[in-house]
Amino acid sequence: MASPLSSLRTRAQYGARQLPRIAWYMGHGIAMNRLRQRAETINPSDKRQVKGTDAPFPDQRRLLRDMGILFNRDLKNIQAGIYPMPYDRDGTPLTLLRRSQLFFEDLPTVHRRRVDNVHSEVLTDESRGKRPRYYLQNFHFQTDGWLSDDSAERYDTQVEVLFNGTANAMRRQVLVPLHDVLARRDQRALCLLDVACGTGRFLDFVKQAYPRLPVTALDMSDAYIRAAKHHLRKRSWVEAVVAKGEEMPFPDASYDAVTSIYLFHELPPKIRRAVFAEFARVLKPGGRLVVMDSLQRGNVANYDGMLEMFPQNFHEPYYLSYLDEDFREIAADVGLKMIADDAHFISKAMVFDKPA
Repeated sequence: MASPLSSLRTRAQYGARQLPRIAWYMGHGIAMNRLRQRAETINPSDKRQVKGTDAPFPDQRRLLRDMGILFNRDLKNIQAGIYPMPYDRDGTPLTLLRRSQLFFEDLPTVHRRRVDNVHSEVLTDESRGKRPRYYLQNFHFQTDGWLSDDSAERYDTQVEVLFNGTANAMRRQVLVPLHDVLARRDQRALCLLDVACGTGRFLDFVKQAYPRLPVTALDMSDAYIRAAKHHLRKRSWVEAVVAKGEEMPFPDASYDAVTSIYLFHELPPKIRRAVFAEFARVLKPGGRLVVMDSLQRGNVANYDGMLEMFPQNFHEPYYLSYLDEDFREIAADVGLKMIADDAHFISKAMVFDKPA
């Protein structure tokens, strides 16, 4: 058990790392909202018409309270030894400023797509047929969708601004159910697959906790795989693969653990089932799957209104079907058993086991 002085040092170190991040990304969010309001004042026709909802919304005080609960849970996991004090590795001050510039430069075009409901610019003669049709969209009305190096460079700033600086803390909660199957075992004899790895932020936390664990990063975007390789370049035992989650190029029963973060709300229902079938196929008997994604309808009191409004403000064509998806049933259909479904602020971690 840690001494009071050691616990106090850990708390102070954690606060020194996280509080500036929260302020940085919340500041971006405030500036973004003011720029949007200014644009709508100058041109009232730019004000996007959205459908209302009778579902309840969390107020600002509730959101800040739940953010505090998330960070307190993150700190307790560190104190319990589930994972080490995290390095978020957002980059040098110059890198942060460059990514901030990219973020703000893209806002006017994002705003124009949102107003005009334009979301298929990435579907071109060149891209058609090279990726599934559901993937060739400007998700979040973002320039280039998920297909360019600039998009990959903007992505982490955009996500942290959207989540008020909590995205990494939510990702780290996936390490808790992984601890049960990875801790106190020879890391070199195990292997983990992260599906839809994005820029590799979650896998970096995995490697901070399990530096000798072989990991595979899979994503459909060449640009995001390049970004993940760069972010993980100093980590060993890392393989990166460009492939679809519904058609993974791996043998049966080849991974002890599989993770997937913020993927399923962007998949059509049929593809969700195909990806789960692949999860079940590549997992070893006794293996564990952890899926982190958005809350669903009814998970947390007073959040349903915010969830229902999200796809109206961001291009998320499959999000409403995600809100009512039964992942316990999807998993059972492919032989996986759901053992946990835990909310972490505005995300949730769903844990599944493959019978031994």
